[in-house]
Amino acid sequence: RDRDTLDEHAEPTRLSITQVIDARDAGTQIVDTRESQLFATGHLRGSINVGLSGRYAEYAGSVISPKDDIVIITEPGLATEAKIRLARIGYDRVIGWFPVDDLADVPSEVDRASRLTAQEFSARRSEVPHLQLVDVRGEGEFMINHVSHAINIPVAQLEKRMPELRTDVPTVV
Repeated sequence: RDRDTLDEHAEPTRLSITQVIDARDAGTQIVDTRESQLFATGHLRGSINVGLSGRYAEYAGSVISPKDDIVIITEPGLATEAKIRLARIGYDRVIGWFPVDDLADVPSEVDRASRLTAQEFSARRSEVPHLQLVDVRGEGEFMINHVSHAINIPVAQLEKRMPELRTDVPTVV
């Protein structure tokens, strides 16, 4: 279909936290572009993590729909790059961005992700009965090697296949 020409120099609109929360609550995808280690330390509740380095557009395309409105949470100076890289794969519904440093102003909206080292995972696995392990790598990677009793659901299929998972047991991804 016809599209307006992408202005690669126009930064997306900077949004207030109230605008971001309202957008999130209305179904907008919130994409946090930091590396996973930083995302785990604190992120906006309901946001997804797709690191801007590496295969950003490819990974974003595997977990969000091009029909979704998108808000980008990123470091100042990176919002335009994040928008352009999404637009180049047809994801041109970026409605704005929010600076990651401003999350400190709304601690009630910030969640932390738990991360386990291999040793912590091993200990937790033996301590927690019925632990559900989900391997989100591609099928080929899973076939080469995987942790025993893991369920393979590639990340691009995760949303569609969520009903296959138990919601009443602890889960490690």
